[in-house]
Amino acid sequence: MALVFHKLVSLEEALRIIDEKLGGIKPLGVEEVPLSNAYGRILAEDVYAHVDSPPFDRSTVDGYAVLAEDTYNADEANPVKLNLVGKVEVGEVPNIEVSGGTCVEISTGAPLPRGANAVVMVEYTKVEGDLVLIYKSVSPGENIAQTGSDASLGDLILRKGRRIGPRELGALAAVGCSEVKVYAMPSIALFSTGSELTPVLEKLSGGKIYDVNSHAISAMLKDLGVRVDFHGILPDNYAIIKKSIEEVLEKYDVIITSGSTSAGFGDIVYRVFEELGGVLIHGLKIRPGKPTVIGATGDGKLLIGLPGFPLSAMMVFMALARPILMKMMGAEASQEENTVKARMPMRIETGKGKKHLIPVQLLTSTDGLIAYPLTVDSGAATALSIADGFIEVDEEKQYLSEYEEVEVRLFQPLIISSLSIVGSNCPALNILLDEARLWDAKQVNVGSFLGWRAVKRGEADIAGTHLLDPETRQYNVHMPRKMDLEKEVEIYRGYVRTIGLVIRKDNPKNIKNLVDLLRDDVIFVNRVKGSGVRTFIDIMLKELEIKEPEKKIRGYSYEVKTHTAVAAAVAQGRADVGVAVGYVAEIYGLDFIPLTEEYFDFVVRKDRLEKESVKKFLETLRSQSLHEKIKRIPYYKPCKETGQKIFG
Repeated sequence: MALVFHKLVSLEEALRIIDEKLGGIKPLGVEEVPLSNAYGRILAEDVYAHVDSPPFDRSTVDGYAVLAEDTYNADEANPVKLNLVGKVEVGEVPNIEVSGGTCVEISTGAPLPRGANAVVMVEYTKVEGDLVLIYKSVSPGENIAQTGSDASLGDLILRKGRRIGPRELGALAAVGCSEVKVYAMPSIALFSTGSELTPVLEKLSGGKIYDVNSHAISAMLKDLGVRVDFHGILPDNYAIIKKSIEEVLEKYDVIITSGSTSAGFGDIVYRVFEELGGVLIHGLKIRPGKPTVIGATGDGKLLIGLPGFPLSAMMVFMALARPILMKMMGAEASQEENTVKARMPMRIETGKGKKHLIPVQLLTSTDGLIAYPLTVDSGAATALSIADGFIEVDEEKQYLSEYEEVEVRLFQPLIISSLSIVGSNCPALNILLDEARLWDAKQVNVGSFLGWRAVKRGEADIAGTHLLDPETRQYNVHMPRKMDLEKEVEIYRGYVRTIGLVIRKDNPKNIKNLVDLLRDDVIFVNRVKGSGVRTFIDIMLKELEIKEPEKKIRGYSYEVKTHTAVAAAVAQGRADVGVAVGYVAEIYGLDFIPLTEEYFDFVVRKDRLEKESVKKFLETLRSQSLHEKIKRIPYYKPCKETGQKIFG
């Protein structure tokens, strides 16, 4: 008599039953592996950058390192002539300084010499003896990949639970991670069952078919990165199947079979599973894939019997086996389309004779998905670790308009984050998100002002901001009126950061204040426009009545994106002083002269206040445990208003 199916269950019910019977599907342990063996593994802890990437300012082209200001009047009819004073090759530390009227030959990837703030491509130059003729002007920062523009020392690069693929390996290598902690991978033994099966290498005889599942399922398992060993084709014989599985049980965490799973006379896998420990599920409410068997041994080894038909076997693997294995590996599985439609949040220049591939981060808004471009140089590695996908722009297209629709090709299934934060970045923000357990929060670091714009357009739930009002000398509370957002946002007080002058250890140039930036022997490294620190710098220079600072301060037009890039420029001798948070001076072993305390606050859209993730964020911001952690960051501190509403 044929045994009928047990009660059919849904996929959701099947996962619940398996989880319950096994006492929770969870990782098997943690181990540390060298980066060379990390492909396909799942991170068991957050990974932070060990070094800046790139670790120094470098040229992205072959050409000549110059002061951009020397080239402003150059064109094909009237070239600028500069004295050639040396050459910098890849892999060497430059000992040459660029000053007005001079230039240095530089190779792609070579460190930028002291004093230079741009590179002219060799195609727009001509050498005549000791002179270089410049036929095209450049702007400060042009053709330079700045220190930390890809990732800064101490930046969170990858979060726990992330699977390590090619992009992640590149990011980890770029920031100096030689070893990583990963979850132990389940070991899997795979069998194909069925007297009709023939190995692909053999010739088919009457009534026989080739064994497809051993190849297909092995490949799907290898895609997950797990260790799988194929132990051959088994005939429809109870004794042989049982003995073969028993022989490998001790060595593997999971046994997967395909075939012999239904309720017919010749299908006996469910009987073997019952004998080896017990059947948890026999039959799913799906099509194809109904004849599926799940069992478990007394010591928790998982037994998975997939249907014999290849399509059914692969569908059940994707729908049921893959999520189970992903949980055992320390990650969750999901499935999405490979492409999505999104809109651009800003106009960007593109094309110019070449097909343009632009990595993007995706945020949700009331108008659908928004694709924030990651504007990085071609040598960047970690940018792809935070990108959701990329867009292709045809070579004849000169720009993408604000709100223009684009197609995004996803790197992996798109997961909509519970919280979107756009604006200025800060180490304490990562601590806050970790304390709130908001690990899936999407962060887009574009500076304080663009964070306000993202809030205005509804693309961000929260923006991090530290913008100073030159009139009232208060931080951030002036922005709702300036952005016409007085009825749409609330501002919550964050924490206090001390910013000041970052200088070399023991202050060899005897720099005391911002007035010293006017000295001829001092080179300054500036922050980008729109950043909170740059706003403060320009306000202070205006109060000191320093007009046209780009003409009076060496290095004023040399702008970097991050605090650590400022510290790196000083530590490496390319600049003598910059303005940054005291924290980066501490981690770079530099001296620090405090200038002011600034408030890093959080803007929240009123229509997002009821989101659970936003409520959790604000609740954590008010918590004493977070305040204690902030106190441990050098030059950071909470204040009595931290977590309280200060506007709205």
